Amino acid sequence: MTPEPPPVFPAAFAAQFDTLLRWRRDVRHFRTTPIAETDLHALLETAALAPSVGNAQPWRFVRIRSPGLRARLADHVDAADQDAADAQPDPDRRARYRSLKLHGLREAPEIVAVFSDEAPRAGHGLGRTTMAETLRYSTVMAIHTLWLAARLRGIGLGWVSILDPATVAAMLRVPDDWTLIAVLCLGYPEDPSTVPELERRDWQHREQIADRIVER
Repeated sequence: MTPEPPPVFPAAFAAQFDTLLRWRRDVRHFRTTPIAETDLHALLETAALAPSVGNAQPWRFVRIRSPGLRARLADHVDAADQDAADAQPDPDRRARYRSLKLHGLREAPEIVAVFSDEAPRAGHGLGRTTMAETLRYSTVMAIHTLWLAARLRGIGLGWVSILDPATVAAMLRVPDDWTLIAVLCLGYPEDPSTVPELERRDWQHREQIADRIVER
């Protein structure tokens, strides 16, 4: 069988890809419009095209469809969020923190928890003998691929990280050798923008890449 030649991506496509990256945002404000099942499954299939160490494909997606479970998860995140606010040492920064909306667990039409299997059969251990954390890095790559695929379809994604991973894992009754990487809110954004919300709210502005490049 003759292998398919690699594609040549024109300059117009490269420009569109750059635009896609700039429109990828961490979304917290969602419309209640549901995501079609076909679109959601397409997103997950695209996420599975991500690279992984040894081709281990360690990502595991848990759709949270129970209203009761969603409410418990939102309550847990709200409590963790309150603790995080209390830990802010500067009173002004603490007040600004409390003014931020940091998740859409109650509004987003889809909630997906993403775990990394720490002992997948696939891959046969290749590439992770000295760096077992590459399994988790691989799962993060799948999340980023999902993020871009979602934005391509006009769907927003919000990564919820203010939580206790062990509590969430127990809540979702997953195997002991799965590690929580992210809880994702998926849905159509209320107010799409190329500017990160935390920048718009004057919490943290984007810094120069030149300040993050070191040569040896």
